[in-house]
Amino acid sequence: MPKKLKTKTQDIRKLSDADLDKELEEAYRRLFSMRLLTETRQLTNHRELPAARRLIARLKTIRRERQLTAAAEAK
Repeated sequence: MPKKLKTKTQDIRKLSDADLDKELEEAYRRLFSMRLLTETRQLTNHRELPAARRLIARLKTIRRERQLTAAAEAK
């Protein structure tokens, strides 16, 4: 399993754009591996799956907030 991802919103907001993209990619990889473990009935904690999806949504939301802020500043 990959290393544990950052879950605190405050910690995520402190990341640079490149680090945020890296965390998002890692979260997608972890979700994929958890789905594989679920299908092969090897995943022991089934609550990790929704938590991973929630983390991805949180990362994407913060990335989108930054995009909107940058677009507003450009005008």
